Amino acid sequence: SEMVMLLEWWSGTDCTLYTDPKSYHKYGKENAIVILNHNFEIDFLCGWNFCERFGVLGSSKVLAKKELSYMPIIGWMWYFLEIVFCKRKWEEDRKTVVQKLLNLRDYPENFWFLIHCEGTRFTEQKHQISMQVAEAKGLPKLKYHLLPRTKGFAVTVQCLRNVVSAVYDSTLNFRNNENPTLLGVLNGKKYHADLYVRRIPLEDVPEDEQECSTWLHKLYQEKDAFQEEYYRTGTYPAVPTIPPRRPWTLLNWLFWALLLLYPLFKLLINMINSGSSLTLASFAFVIIIASVGVRWMIGVTEINKGSTYGNNDNKQNPK
Repeated sequence: SEMVMLLEWWSGTDCTLYTDPKSYHKYGKENAIVILNHNFEIDFLCGWNFCERFGVLGSSKVLAKKELSYMPIIGWMWYFLEIVFCKRKWEEDRKTVVQKLLNLRDYPENFWFLIHCEGTRFTEQKHQISMQVAEAKGLPKLKYHLLPRTKGFAVTVQCLRNVVSAVYDSTLNFRNNENPTLLGVLNGKKYHADLYVRRIPLEDVPEDEQECSTWLHKLYQEKDAFQEEYYRTGTYPAVPTIPPRRPWTLLNWLFWALLLLYPLFKLLINMINSGSSLTLASFAFVIIIASVGVRWMIGVTEINKGSTYGNNDNKQNPK
């Protein structure tokens, strides 16, 4: 909620949704599996933005890498909010992931479960390696996506069938070749995001794992075509709309700011008035450590500091 407030109210980033009007009224009123391309540093933040606007931010879930669970505050919070973590080694992950997904069958609220089927953010190096794998396996090559990893998606569909109503195939882009960053959002820079969402009933997704894998590869070929169309025309083949912005993230931020900033400011004044060099030095040290910690967390989102997942792994074991 705090981070969505930064995107919506601080930077004022515009997020336009392109979708079928017949599907629009179902968003936020059903459980869904969300497939999103993984090209941008703030794609997760734009996803949270749409979750908030359809009232499912508090019940949004994701299949995330295990390292994120160790991140201060956010990672700890995710652990208790039933986020599904994986080590990205399927032989070790399968049992844990299945158990976590089965737990979601009893979740009391409507939820959206996000899965980045590409497994890692898009870079030219990873794309080159991924297309080598596609050629070796006789799969169609993609221009704007990495080859999807199908096992996690197939298991997600199997575990959540009859609980989830649809797959939301989502493709995110930014206008005018913008290169959005979390640091830019924190600095108040405004971006212009376009999100194309297709609602696909879950009964249209095959149950058999091999057929499900084939279906997902075909889906990514279609996503590639949508991406090509966007680069050519600057728009998607659907009706654009901007879901109404709700005040709750701003009110939440104001509540915590009023609750915390006054006593912190009062503490700072008392420390300055004390005249103790040791106290002031200790306070300055804490501020520096906090700043370094925040910058480190921002670095987790930066593409140029992303994981090597999909590089060496694909070279050694193209699955």
